[in-house]
Amino acid sequence: MDYDTYGSSAVELAIALANADLDPDDGVSAFLTSHDEWFTPGTSLDLTPGEVDEAAATARLVRAVALAETQDDVLSRLNELLALARPRPYATDHDGELHLHYARPDAPVLEQLTTTVAMGLSQVVVQHGWQRLGVCSAEGCDDVYVDTSRNASRRYCSNTCASRSTVAAYRARQKA
Repeated sequence: MDYDTYGSSAVELAIALANADLDPDDGVSAFLTSHDEWFTPGTSLDLTPGEVDEAAATARLVRAVALAETQDDVLSRLNELLALARPRPYATDHDGELHLHYARPDAPVLEQLTTTVAMGLSQVVVQHGWQRLGVCSAEGCDDVYVDTSRNASRRYCSNTCASRSTVAAYRARQKA
């Protein structure tokens, strides 16, 4: 599967948000700080308690899109996520390459985050199919991933989970 760098990075941001531990009091703040390259320089990363809840709700919606089992469910959940977005795309070459940003540069951080993840995730679903989103098959892992394999056969969020599952299956066969 091939898609543009900015779009793929926006999807990676969406997946990171869905997999982030936002429960601690500073979980959303830590997430925003660790992904600050996504936000216009000078954008305040401080959120009100209500905005923290909205960021967590956005993360839950991204996860819900990945957990959906039918196209209708994916579209319903994706449209719910897109309803939160306020796209106002603009072209830029700030990093030496021409590309689009999805949210206006003067938007608050929550608007930039929500719009970027909603637009990135929707592009993958519309261009490559809803089946490209999944949840890790490894025991004890529930991380969301985007399947970028050629034949849409990915089952694990990472090589680590794939290896653990392979080793566990091998050891189970050896015991039997």
